[in-house]
Amino acid sequence: MKNGILLFLILAAAFSLSSCGPAENEGGGQALPSEAPTEEATVAPTEVSLPEVEGPVEGADASNTQLVALGEILYQQYCASCHGAELEGQANWKARDENGYLPAPPHDETGHTWHHPDEQLFEITKIGTEAFVGMGYKSNMIGFEDQLDDTEIWAVLAYIKSQWSPRILKAQPK
Repeated sequence: MKNGILLFLILAAAFSLSSCGPAENEGGGQALPSEAPTEEATVAPTEVSLPEVEGPVEGADASNTQLVALGEILYQQYCASCHGAELEGQANWKARDENGYLPAPPHDETGHTWHHPDEQLFEITKIGTEAFVGMGYKSNMIGFEDQLDDTEIWAVLAYIKSQWSPRILKAQPK
């Protein structure tokens, strides 16, 4: 499933790039000298249409294929830059840096994400670790409540959980 979504995104990007410029019947894709624009042309980025999720979402259901598909796209867009495209996290994630911050942990089975119940993961994702823990705790993990709605946060968590083994899913606290 993961490879299918990534292939779709790559093909969509390739299609949008190949469709730039004049139509085939207007010079075969090459501007003639007399047609060359006098000002630099800009192309608006193409937005990827997100998968629809039917019905109300009340949790990180890793068996909901629509939710997982949406979560994979959102994870790559919002989370992968810190937590890794393969959920691998940053190097030395257990050791604080010189400013007292921990690197982003992995979300795969080698990390501690699965040690937390879904509701706690949801709140951390929504409001950020510093706000969730309080008491001056330092974290680079921001809250995403201004970028993602509740369904989208649940979708990201469903995607993460969909990558865990049945043993880890069973071991996660409820």
